[in-house]
Amino acid sequence: MTVLEHLSVESTELDALARRARWHIVNTVAASKAGHIGGPLSATDLLIALYFRQLRIDPANPSEPDRDRFILSKGHSAIGLYTVLALRGYFPEAELATFDHGDSRLQGHPDMLLTPGVDSSTGSLGQGLAVGAGMALAAKRLGKDFHTWVMVGDGEIEEGMVWETVISAPRFQLDNLTLIIDLNGLQQYGWPAAEGDRFDRSEPMGHVDLEAVFRGFGWNTLSIDGHDWDAILEAYTTVAENRGKAGAPTVIIANTTKGHGISFTSGTYKWHNGIATDEQLELARTELAELAEEGHNE
Repeated sequence: MTVLEHLSVESTELDALARRARWHIVNTVAASKAGHIGGPLSATDLLIALYFRQLRIDPANPSEPDRDRFILSKGHSAIGLYTVLALRGYFPEAELATFDHGDSRLQGHPDMLLTPGVDSSTGSLGQGLAVGAGMALAAKRLGKDFHTWVMVGDGEIEEGMVWETVISAPRFQLDNLTLIIDLNGLQQYGWPAAEGDRFDRSEPMGHVDLEAVFRGFGWNTLSIDGHDWDAILEAYTTVAENRGKAGAPTVIIANTTKGHGISFTSGTYKWHNGIATDEQLELARTELAELAEEGHNE
């Protein structure tokens, strides 16, 4: 029987892994001429910490029945997940070069029938939390100890199906379910603006007191800086300590920056997706290397 244990990678190593992941994201999308940038980059630190410090998984045995589950509900950020899965050892990093190719295991949205380590196919926004709640409920009914994690985007939580699950999960006392909201505050499109840009690109849910809303529905809530390793790890530790005891699901509201980590992608809706030029790729490589030399804690 497989022994499932989480890793204990130091914060400095997490930082190096995050820089490597960010390089893979921008470089892979540029090479494939398709893909998203802003959302994967805002989620990178959260994913790196999850896979290298928290999840009880075995990359050599992706279908181990007792493994923790993770669902990337904002499936358009697939390249971010693929990059972390490659770094964690589910498949070679070189395979990232096949991203979004017709015969690749790494399609533009996660496909659980193709990609090792993908626990649910996603892409149609709003569905991942319901699937995760189903997995968590099944674990309860079967007496299994695995934990289910779901990541959604802030734009995604405009979907009504998300709130149906937010309402129902506490009724089933799913303390083996954790939702991470990547609250990067920007979306590709938005509401019509009175002046200037055609749209107000700020995410409407970014202007809502989400902690109060989730608490009102019976969730345990944590609000963190989604680029601060100490804050991320402390939140994950809290979830682990409450595993099977809290009596209710937990939401981690992670305040992030869209396109974080690279100057020309950071904080702009224009890099929701996009193809970096050769000059931009060189700039990204230089900036990520400079962060490494400075020992920067993103």
